[in-house]
Amino acid sequence: MPSTRRQAIAAAVALGAACATGLARADSYPSKPITLVVAYPAGGDTDALARLFAEKLSARVGQPVVVDNRPGASGIIGSAYVSKAQPDGYTLLLSPSTFSIAQLVLKTGGSSSYDVLNGFTPIVQTGSQPLFLVASGASSMASAKDLVAAAKGGKPLTYASPGSGSPMHILGEMFNRAAGVSLAHVPYKGVAPAVNDVLGGHVPATFITLGPVAPHLANGKMLPLAVASRERSALAPKVPTLQELGYKDVEVTAWNGLWGPRNLPLETVKTLNAHFNEILKMPDVVSRMAVLGTTPVGGGADVLGKTNAADFERFGKVIKDIGIQAD
Repeated sequence: MPSTRRQAIAAAVALGAACATGLARADSYPSKPITLVVAYPAGGDTDALARLFAEKLSARVGQPVVVDNRPGASGIIGSAYVSKAQPDGYTLLLSPSTFSIAQLVLKTGGSSSYDVLNGFTPIVQTGSQPLFLVASGASSMASAKDLVAAAKGGKPLTYASPGSGSPMHILGEMFNRAAGVSLAHVPYKGVAPAVNDVLGGHVPATFITLGPVAPHLANGKMLPLAVASRERSALAPKVPTLQELGYKDVEVTAWNGLWGPRNLPLETVKTLNAHFNEILKMPDVVSRMAVLGTTPVGGGADVLGKTNAADFERFGKVIKDIGIQAD
């Protein structure tokens, strides 16, 4: 047999073996435990969603899915950690929409930074969350108008958020401008400590997702004053929108999504996206997400990518226009 023919056959065999190996590797994912990073403390709504998704994903893939809380700097520390992980599908990030905008406010650099638009692989947008203006039951404020009147009456007032650069922080400053007041921002290291201080009466109000405050709204320890969505939320249909109350263009909706490091293999993205789209349809998951103030989204990976890019552009302009800075 001529050497050129033998070489061609050998090359074809090698290529076939390589393809078979590649397919085997793709088909075998995951073959070991997956780490799902949450860049916030335990106890918040992102953490609760992560634990719900970890349980369901583990059951589907037959491997442990471990939630790893890495809080700090409004989620930047945990997000940066995932951005530097190996793109093998075994280190993932479940992030709220603070992911898109925190760096625009905190101006971090070095190891605590990441490329918002190009430094990660979008996998799936898991949910959408309306944001509410909520007051402490001890504050005697029954409406947004009461809050504005108190602020304009010369009383120094504050509002809590889960951190500088969060959608709640941006919303608070948008509300300040629209209402002509100067509520001072008090940032916390996550949702749970912010809610606790409002409950304790240390801060009179907060902009927050519904899930962490729903039990306190039910027992009257906190009062819903308004929702920042375009229309009233089905989760709390009696609560008026800020636009209804006359605060025009004050509209911010939070979201959460699943990311991998940059250059995550396409087959891995497809596998995880397919699993999550099925998970997000499970009745018990839908009902649990509703309790957490979240509506499932799903769809292709491009949905999350476009949502992230739109928020980065929109809120980048808002931050520059209002001059929002970290507190």
